[in-house]
Amino acid sequence: MGSLGIVEPQSAHFAEPLPLASGAALSDYTLVYETYGRLNAAKSNAVLVCHALNASHHVAGRYADLPKSEGWWDNLVGPGKPLDTERFFVIGVNNPGSCFGSTGPMHPNPASGRAWGADFPVVTVEDWVDAQARLMDRLGIGQLAAVMGGSLGGMQALSWALRHPQRLRQCIAIATAPNLSAQNIAFNEVARRAIVTDPDFHGGHFYEHGVVPKRGLRVARMIGHITYLSDDAMAEKFGRSLKNGALGYSTQEIEFEIESYLRYQGDKFSDYFDANTYLLITRALDYFDPARAFGGDLARAFAAALCRFLVVSFTTDWRFSPERSREIVKALVDNRLHVSYAEIDAPHGHDAFLLEDPRYHGVLRACFDNLAKELS
Repeated sequence: MGSLGIVEPQSAHFAEPLPLASGAALSDYTLVYETYGRLNAAKSNAVLVCHALNASHHVAGRYADLPKSEGWWDNLVGPGKPLDTERFFVIGVNNPGSCFGSTGPMHPNPASGRAWGADFPVVTVEDWVDAQARLMDRLGIGQLAAVMGGSLGGMQALSWALRHPQRLRQCIAIATAPNLSAQNIAFNEVARRAIVTDPDFHGGHFYEHGVVPKRGLRVARMIGHITYLSDDAMAEKFGRSLKNGALGYSTQEIEFEIESYLRYQGDKFSDYFDANTYLLITRALDYFDPARAFGGDLARAFAAALCRFLVVSFTTDWRFSPERSREIVKALVDNRLHVSYAEIDAPHGHDAFLLEDPRYHGVLRACFDNLAKELS
């Protein structure tokens, strides 16, 4: 299997306002994206990869000026890999409201000339999908071979099948759910409160004060990271190991290795992620619920779908448990749609969808092999 090597981001500007679910509209916005592989003459081999909470359009490959900048799904996407860029044209898009180049809270608000900050309109999964569809129009792609994503990306893949049913052949939804549980919404709310109560948040307009609410971002990331790992994975990696080999009898300093790890993750996150983006994306997670418009009936929600589905879950993922994936599968079966389901016995928790498990990658490789044969 080969590497994609050096890749470069691209951008597309849209002057036509994007209507949002909230009733607001996003005008004069830019989407940053990357592509890998070549679009065939029929423009039928495109695969859209949707990113999760803290990821971006940088799915695979690396940047020339950053040697250690491999894309977040580099183990999956590339020449000879399960999503083979010698056969497919792969697209990664940074969603509006993010902090990796597409129009977001740190960009100027056309109405004021100042950074949007907390005034950036609330966006939903459906809004992102509609923005992605506009980019596909710009690229001349009428129908995607597949839309794939994990976690929040999986929600976008499901939304594609419901909002634009004619525009994809295959939906691949990994480690995701038809909506968030009350527990998941609770985790998101605690993380948001950590951010908005940071004195440096300044009501979301911290850019004007030249500060960043790093304390809140650190805590938010620590909370989130706990939910991405299984208890077994934490126990195996850290257990009750002491940072300094002996108890320090302190309530303030680091005592256990797991504390050191979480603080490191929090510090790293606070250096590159935007606080307003975190609020927007976690709220988009909370709002996703395609069955709401159908009185909670998920089968009725999926009645509009036309494509094939592959749903993948992981046994130790307690944030997006296999039970939630099975709800999706049941709704699809109730509609007599073509669906395959794989439940991978993996110890890693929610983060398993980012890792190189041969059984997991084997499922995805088989799916894309079949799709490639169909397109040939």
